Amino acid sequence: MGIDLTMRYQVGGSLKYDDSTYIVRQADEQLYTGLKTGDFCYIFNCHQTGKSSLLHRTIHRLEKENHICVYLSLALLGTNQITPIQWYKSIIFSLFHKLNLTKQVNFESWWEQQSELDPVQQLYKFVEQVLLRVIQNNRIFIFIDNINSLLSLNFPVNDFFIWIRYCYEQQSHNPSFQRLGFALFGVASPSNLIADRHLTPFNIGQAIKLCDFQLHEAMPLAYGLEEVVSQPQAILAYIIHWTRGQPFLTQKLCQLVVQVALESYKETIIIPKGAEGYWVEQLVRSRIIQHWEFQDQPEHLRTIRDRLLFDEHKAGKLLNIYQQVLQVEEVRNRNPIQNLISADNSEDQTELLLSGLVENNNGYLRVKNLIYRSVFTPQWVSRKLEYLPFS
Repeated sequence: MGIDLTMRYQVGGSLKYDDSTYIVRQADEQLYTGLKTGDFCYIFNCHQTGKSSLLHRTIHRLEKENHICVYLSLALLGTNQITPIQWYKSIIFSLFHKLNLTKQVNFESWWEQQSELDPVQQLYKFVEQVLLRVIQNNRIFIFIDNINSLLSLNFPVNDFFIWIRYCYEQQSHNPSFQRLGFALFGVASPSNLIADRHLTPFNIGQAIKLCDFQLHEAMPLAYGLEEVVSQPQAILAYIIHWTRGQPFLTQKLCQLVVQVALESYKETIIIPKGAEGYWVEQLVRSRIIQHWEFQDQPEHLRTIRDRLLFDEHKAGKLLNIYQQVLQVEEVRNRNPIQNLISADNSEDQTELLLSGLVENNNGYLRVKNLIYRSVFTPQWVSRKLEYLPFS
């Protein structure tokens, strides 16, 4: 058959900077502009919302302007068995290696000379006396991914965030620090990572909100549907209706449309005008919602489930909040003046938001999209609550 597969939808993982299915959002410009103007930026959101794709695309954009970018994934630096000295040494060595400083500095010799310093002091000294002195004519942006990995370490990480704040505070005293910038990415909240408001860098930084796709933003995805289905723009609109623009699910449904066309051995699937919504609904129900625990490849819905149920002590609280959201939305469908549940920034609500199942919509909690509501139903919640010992 003659289907053009030059546009491949990305389901899971990070998109390349030039990928045709990358959707540019407001966050792209906010992050780029924030870093260029010297802001400390952080992008905290739930899984599979495009954080890594945004990160790598921004790196490419800055490197094209001859800025130096360093990518650090904290998930690769250690486990809960690592010591503070080992962890900070891993950070310093990663910076040393990725900035290619081997010709200018002997790392092991330098490390031995700092042996009497605390680990975080070694990091201070490395940045101030090595990194910024060796690299003098370029701006340096450090992108730190998987910041939530810090939560699994068995020692406090407050000093690490105090160091980041220190780097920004030094800009008014030492012009060299004006060439250094940071961007943090992960599934976390600032209060999870450091509670002290006087020491945290997050109250001097810029939070970049990574919103889901709006229909007008996602329209480039329709190009990949043109060869496989009639009414591609209408089909994409109904896909967004079900996903509410959640990036992973939107890409997955587009890919499923292509897959169904390939399986049908037709040049183009002809869908009568007016039947697009029914066609997409049948696709969603048969390929995603029904038997979802077995069809969930790559894993997405099970990730949400596991985040909700991982800690039995918290699971009951999270499910009870979600259950209230479902109940209020059900009542509101019959009675529009019914009050919604206010977002209050509590620890439990924050954890529920980081699962991705609900979102903060103008100060109120609502279920993220129709697919989640169809999978994580009131009946599902009741069954899970019934078997929880702490609910």
